[in-house]
Amino acid sequence: MLATAQTFTLDGISARPVRVEIDVHRGLPAFSVVGLPDVAVREARERVRTAMVNCGFEFPLRRIVANLAPASLRKAGPGLDLAMAVALLTASGQLQLPERPRLAMVGELALDGAVRPVPGVLAIAEAARERGIEAILVPAENGPEAALVGELEVVPLESLSQVPAFLAGEWAPERPLPMALGLSAGEDAPDLADLRGQRHLRFALEVAAAGGHSLLMVGPPGAGKSLAASRLPSILPPLDPQEALEVARIASACGQLGRDFGGRPFRAPHHTASSAGLLGGGNPPGPGEATFAHRGVLFLDELCEFRRDSLEALRAPLETGWVSVARAGAWRYLPCRFMLVAAANPCPCGRGESDPQCSCSPQAAQRYQAKLSGALADRIDVLAAIRQPAAEEISGPPGEPSAAVRERVTAARERQEQRLGPGRCNAEMTPGEVRGCALAEDAAALLADAYSRRRLSGRAHDRVLRLARTIADLAGGDSIEREQIAQALQLRRREAE
Repeated sequence: MLATAQTFTLDGISARPVRVEIDVHRGLPAFSVVGLPDVAVREARERVRTAMVNCGFEFPLRRIVANLAPASLRKAGPGLDLAMAVALLTASGQLQLPERPRLAMVGELALDGAVRPVPGVLAIAEAARERGIEAILVPAENGPEAALVGELEVVPLESLSQVPAFLAGEWAPERPLPMALGLSAGEDAPDLADLRGQRHLRFALEVAAAGGHSLLMVGPPGAGKSLAASRLPSILPPLDPQEALEVARIASACGQLGRDFGGRPFRAPHHTASSAGLLGGGNPPGPGEATFAHRGVLFLDELCEFRRDSLEALRAPLETGWVSVARAGAWRYLPCRFMLVAAANPCPCGRGESDPQCSCSPQAAQRYQAKLSGALADRIDVLAAIRQPAAEEISGPPGEPSAAVRERVTAARERQEQRLGPGRCNAEMTPGEVRGCALAEDAAALLADAYSRRRLSGRAHDRVLRLARTIADLAGGDSIEREQIAQALQLRRREAE
């Protein structure tokens, strides 16, 4: 007898439909799984067999063939266990699936029949709704995650033994409450008031947060670069519901969506991270730190200690907001709209050539700085050179708290959304939108003079305009004035005055 069941498998951070076909016929007892399964899927034979027996069902001692269609799609993970068990029970006559084909199921089976949670249920539930599925059976622990998707009946299961009662209409569990997404701002993050002095750095942080701009801090060790970066989430505006759903989908697919999920991501990989670790890779291709930081912050401390090829790989994602990972026979487009925040020392010893205690030769300092190519630096909006704070600043009162800065940043983001559209900020403006910014005559003259005198590239010219537009949004202005162009040019200097 032949029976089928509908399920899904993860493909990167997306879900792809899989049709489980089970055939039970006469022959020597055997259980074969075909359709490009990985090791975890092939091992489902033993989990399904033992779970059925321990739940009081009869495992047919016949020739069993399970086909996972489409056969050309690689199936990975234990999430297909539940669908295989239900299809096998139907094929052996122990279960009657309803006539409606709009039922899907996903879950891992324990040996006692318990349904264990699996990663990616949020993406699976969204894919099920898009394909017209009316109900989906999920592990009970994944119920709040699947309930985030509307217009879909979510059935949380504790055990395989509950499936016959549900299909017969004898048991109807309550719909689980959707889990709370992290929409609030970073009130729990460290406060920016801990950063004392450093007026220029505080202004650079505020502008970067207001416009979603990338930021590079160059200065000696102990000047406050890492401290400032760790305080950046506390001044960022809250996620809107759509952004929070995007972040939750990525976290779910990677098995990182816990009950304490909330707020914008903050990722700080070690400088030994490879290109695959930063952007994604493997076989099949999976996400990297850039995707984990989507709609949040990617902090690269000790930037010049990273491998140059790893840094150069960030150039395209900074422009497009997407990572294209290609492998033999597989490729993925992964979202990565993040704020790049980096910190670097001016030379290997960290003091800089202007410090008399610097022991680095000019050649050593040049090799160290060459890790950051001009092409990558040109794609970073804010280049802030900082110095050690003075003694009176270190021992003085704390700086402005994060709550006050976040209020201005949120107001600036609201102005940008009114001008550009929901969820967009100045860092995402197209060249046409940049050139369409209202610009005072003296501001245009100053920008033209800086373009010719400082030999700015076309990209740098547009980034100065983006920064100036953000500074104008913070000030509540409709047009860009001369002073704001001057401030934007100052924020593009890698050398301290």
